Parts: sequence; C-alpha cells; structure tokens
Amino acid sequence: MSPALLLTIIVLYFLLLGAVTLATSRDDSNQVFFRAGRNSPWYVVAFGMIGASLSGVTFISVPGWVGTTQFSYLQIVIGYLFGYLLISWILIPLYYKMNLTSVYEYLRKRFGEKSHKVGAFFFLVSRVLIASFRLFLVATVLQHFILGAWGIPFELTVVISILFIWLYTFRSGIRTIVWTDTLQTFFMLTSLIAAIFILLAALDVSAAEFIASDAFERHSKMFFHEDFRDRKHWLKSLFGGMMIALAMTGLDQDNMQKNLTCRSIKEAQKNIISLGFVLIPVNLIFLFLGALLFVYAEQTGLAIPMMDGQEKTDLLFPEIALNQGLSPLLGIAFLLGLIAAAYSSADSALTSLTTSFSIDFMDIGQREEKERKRLRKRIHVLFSVLLVLVIISYRHVLKDNVIASLLQVSSYTYGPLVGLFSFGLLTTHQIKEEWIWPVVLLSVTATYFLNLYSRELLWGYQFGYEILLFNGAFTYAGLYLIRKRNGSDQN
Repeated sequence: MSPALLLTIIVLYFLLLGAVTLATSRDDSNQVFFRAGRNSPWYVVAFGMIGASLSGVTFISVPGWVGTTQFSYLQIVIGYLFGYLLISWILIPLYYKMNLTSVYEYLRKRFGEKSHKVGAFFFLVSRVLIASFRLFLVATVLQHFILGAWGIPFELTVVISILFIWLYTFRSGIRTIVWTDTLQTFFMLTSLIAAIFILLAALDVSAAEFIASDAFERHSKMFFHEDFRDRKHWLKSLFGGMMIALAMTGLDQDNMQKNLTCRSIKEAQKNIISLGFVLIPVNLIFLFLGALLFVYAEQTGLAIPMMDGQEKTDLLFPEIALNQGLSPLLGIAFLLGLIAAAYSSADSALTSLTTSFSIDFMDIGQREEKERKRLRKRIHVLFSVLLVLVIISYRHVLKDNVIASLLQVSSYTYGPLVGLFSFGLLTTHQIKEEWIWPVVLLSVTATYFLNLYSRELLWGYQFGYEILLFNGAFTYAGLYLIRKRNGSDQN
C-alpha cells in the first residue's frame, strides 16, 4: 500500500477522535481531567480498558512472540485474572473508601510523606518506560512503512506521534479518554477479526481446518510443564501474571484512574472482574493470529524482517499486512488496529503521569484555584516532551521483542510498590521513613543480580516474571527491618 493512502487513513482516524474530544471536553477543570466527575458507566470503562490493557504492543508483539514462545503467553494472561480478582476484593474498596485521586496518597496516609514520594516516583519511572515501549513500537512501524518513504527522520515521527495524543487529552484528560478508548477498542477488535479472516482466505483454509492442521500444532503449545527451571513453566507464568496484574493495574495510577471514575465500588469491581475474564479469549485470538502469520511466512518463504541488522518478529505482522500485496483491506485493518491499540493505552499513560505528578509531587490541591489549571497544563507538556526523548533513546538500546522487554522492566520498577502496599495492608507497623530510599534501591539491586545469576546460584533455574514477587518480598523484608519498635506501631 502507498504511504500516502496509509497516512490519509491515519488523518481521518484522528479527525474522528477529534470529534469525540470536542463532545467530551467542554469542561476542562482539574476535577474532570483527573476523575471525570466520577460518573463514568462501568461497562464503558471496561470495554475501553480492553484496548488500553492490550496496547499496540499486544497488537504486534504478541503475534510476533509466537515464533519463539508459541502460546505460552496465555499462561500469563490467565494469571492476570487472579490478579484482577484480588484487586477487586482488596484494593478497589480501599481506594474508594479513602476517596483517592492518586492511589499513592494511600502511602502518605499509611506511612508518611517520604513513602508517598517513593511510591509515586516508582510509578512515574515505570509508566514513562512502559508507555515509551508501547509508543516506540508504533513509531517504528510508522517510520518503517509510511513516513520513512518521504525521508522523514525517526525523531520527527516520534514527535508527531506524541503530538496527536497531546491534542486530544490536554483539555479534559480522563473524561475524554474513557470515551475515546471505547471507540479505539472497537476499531482494534474489528481490525483483529478482519485480519484473521483475510489471512485464512490467503491460506485457503477455514478456521477449523487451520486449527486441526500440523502447521498450527507446531506453533500453538499453550502450557509448559516439563522443566520447572524454564522461565515458561506454567506455574511461574501464572504467578508472574498475577503479580504483574496486581502491580501494573492495581498499584498503577494509569489503570486505576479509569476505575476510579466509576460511580461506586460495585461498578468499579464489575469493571475490573469483567476485564479479567474478557482478556483471556481476546489474547487467545491474538495468539491465533500469530500462528497464522508464521505459517503464512513459512509457506510463502517470507523471511523475518530485519532492522539494524537483527531479526524483528515484531515487524512480521506489518510486513505481511502492508508489503505482501494480499489485500488493501488487510493493510487498512492492520493500520487502524495498531493505531487504535497503541493510542488507547498511550493517551491514558500521559494523563496519569500528569495526574500523579500534579498531586503527588506538586500538591496541586493546595494551590490557588487560578494556578491549578495552568500548572496541570504545563506538567502535561513536560511529560509529552519526556516521552519523546525516551522513545528516541530506545532505538539505540532496545534489542529484545518489545513485549518481553516491557514485562521484564516492570518486574524491577513495580516491585517496590508491591512491597510497600503489601506491608501497609498486612501489618500495623509504622516505619523509619529516613531509611525508605535505601530499602527500595537495595531491593531493586538485589532483584537484578538474583535474576542475572540465577542459573549459577539456583542450579540452572531461570526466573520468568515471577521475579516481581521476589522484588516485592525484598522490599517487604526491608520495611520490616526498619519498622518502629518504640510502641508507636499502631496506625
């Protein structure tokens, strides 16, 4: 497909988002930007969160991951469900009863100001890195298949990508996102189904025939139980997925900010539980698409795309959709699905970063009314620029499959949050806050070296994403060591 046609589709798509933005952004107060007036219908939030939870990484990288890990990713997704159930039973009631806007305000009320800042800091680092991972993938595709054809440099492609997000989030923030995410989830799922049917037609098989084929069987192993030391072992993946869901959703301002726009605790619980169940079949469909892509590549002799001298399985889907001449509809479906998936997660990330920094670091609620809105908009611009810089840096340092890199970095940055919230919920101890920074930094360092040398130290054992549990446990143990023992342990 020609770059001009692809760019026209993108422009039309963002014009549609702009219309939704105009309809939802008449009120640009901080209350609406941060909490959407707390009147969002739970089913609208839940549907929109499908796209936000999956992101452009899922749309490209999960199918691309099938080539090396088959369907093992589904083990992690099943773990997500158990994590979401714990979030609905424990964290959502806590956040609503405390009437939080930023979930890290809990740490201030439980321990003090330094703990509050530590929690918010690790969220900001986590979300900047993860949002940048996701946008890096989209910018790479736009550069490789569209804008690069006109000689536009990668850096400008990144700026354009972030500018689109800023334009439709800078006024009403989370209220706009609740509705634009719903639209984007619809486009993403529609594009996914369309791509599958077009590829089945290209292979001249039905879905049932493909599932029964030997080619599908070679790519579709789902549960790995042979060697517990293997990072793909089902039990490790299950616990890893549960911990990732707890950390990256339950302790994450980005995802919880949408939940906190629901009208009540019960509606927020319905939202998160329904999301957990729906993500399993949706991700299974993505994995099915991945099997189709690799079988198509095998049967047609298509090589895995190269970038900077390395194979990039993340680029297999766009290569087949945009460069193999199968059908213009496949290219359109791919592009709409990618943009919808990517921006439904990236827009909320930018808004949540603005929210957390405004509340957790700038104490925006304590400032004069005239200053609040102006400060919020400046912070929104600040994080837009920061995302641009981090995404550009990834082109020079990122070597692995994007979703593998994304989940790995979350194991380090979210561990201290798991430890802090667990210690707060499971004990009544207060802590010596002057030691909080050494504790969390040592926990991250110990986790890194444990993961790096696990084969030597643990008889060949390889950590998967359950390393997050150990990171949280190290933080928990450190907090226990710095607890107060002078009779002031009670809250």
